[in-house]
Amino acid sequence: MNPRHFILTALLAALFIQSASAAPPRLEIYKTPTCGCCSFWVERMTEAGFSADARDVDQDTLWSLKEQAGIPSELSSCHTTFIEGYFIKGHIPAADIRRLLSERPDALGLAVPGMPMGSPGMEMGPRRDAYSTFLVHADGSLEIFASHP
Repeated sequence: MNPRHFILTALLAALFIQSASAAPPRLEIYKTPTCGCCSFWVERMTEAGFSADARDVDQDTLWSLKEQAGIPSELSSCHTTFIEGYFIKGHIPAADIRRLLSERPDALGLAVPGMPMGSPGMEMGPRRDAYSTFLVHADGSLEIFASHP
């Protein structure tokens, strides 16, 4: 084997090992134990390739986490999630989370207020509500991050 071939083979092997060992993004999810839609959302995220650590907490703990994260009360919904320095609030599609992690905007996180029918975890028959995913800035201002017709 010539030196060039050896170096190329070693580089390709290193790249393969690195990509094979790269862990999927990990969601740290806080939810109440009785909320079924939260559990369905966790399933949708793991199906989409995220790693999920779901923790059942009481409602007071959940409200405290929301307050500490700077989540405005008008954006309240059920579960609260953290990933790579951002919060994820509500039934947000996996594609929106991936985009957030790819673009890395200077913001606190994403939020979908309420529990729109047809959003991930809220699939109940053919009904689909139009909704927006909001980017929440540190000053509390909101920007539409994605629209879901």
